[in-house]
Amino acid sequence: MEPTTAADAFLDRALLEEAAKKSGLLWVRAEGQPHSRALWHAWHDGAVVVVGDGAEQPLHGLVGGSTAVVTVRSKDKWGRLTGWSARVVELAPQSEGWLGAVEELKGKRLNAPDTDTIGDRWARECRVLRLEPSGPLTEQPGSMPDCSHAEAPMPSPVTTRKPIPAGLPKLLFKRRRG
Repeated sequence: MEPTTAADAFLDRALLEEAAKKSGLLWVRAEGQPHSRALWHAWHDGAVVVVGDGAEQPLHGLVGGSTAVVTVRSKDKWGRLTGWSARVVELAPQSEGWLGAVEELKGKRLNAPDTDTIGDRWARECRVLRLEPSGPLTEQPGSMPDCSHAEAPMPSPVTTRKPIPAGLPKLLFKRRRG
């Protein structure tokens, strides 16, 4: 949906920025990839920044110079709120942009095993990417696709289809006695 006026473009940008700032997760589908991946992120200097690979979240298919489709959920309703196309830019370790992005990302990283030296580990093992909005919003309130976009979970060795233990419901739902 192409904004018709400068005011529309301003409001679209404000929606994109606020949605990205408030949501803890977003879904990113890299160019040429069939599925979107949930990624934790931060908003920094006009773009979404993510850190991945190494011991962090996988960034399958996201490479500098490519494009991606970003979808952001509503923080309170958890439904899809907005979406846009992004240009992927890989930040060089220890560059000015990288340092700023890492400072924002450090605050969002939960349960890091090495909080004090996380930046050094990210510089050695990981990639920090900027997902810069390019073009108008592709999804927004009042202009959402009719299909659900639901996908089967990605294959994983940690997923199990075994039945739950028989005593688990009793343990979870037992009443406390006064």
